[in-house]
Amino acid sequence: MNKDAIIKLVNEQMWPKTDADVPSFKAGDTITVSYRIIEGNKERIQSFRGVVIQIKGSGKTKMFTIRKVSNGVGVERIFPLYSPHIDKIEVNKIGVVRRARIYYLRDLTGKKARIKEKRMVSAEKK
Repeated sequence: MNKDAIIKLVNEQMWPKTDADVPSFKAGDTITVSYRIIEGNKERIQSFRGVVIQIKGSGKTKMFTIRKVSNGVGVERIFPLYSPHIDKIEVNKIGVVRRARIYYLRDLTGKKARIKEKRMVSAEKK
């Protein structure tokens, strides 16, 4: 086996998720990530809902950062996109922003921290 075949085999073994398993989203979108937490021999699923402020990396090492405000305190969490601990990713709202990394959201509070929502028109209403 050559080097490329070995790398491809290892990638398939370590990251069983494919692009079909992961929904497409971008910075400004509000998403809910359900991830599996293993504590000893117990396992539970916890959800984290927030706004995507950045997506970085490429290929199987792609990561994204989600920000939410919990009890007046800003909380950010970084997730590997193809992590086996992520149970599902659900896109709740599609936001309209002009930047790929919206760090300016960290300094804003209240109504200023809102992101415009892209309206989805249904094809059935004709």
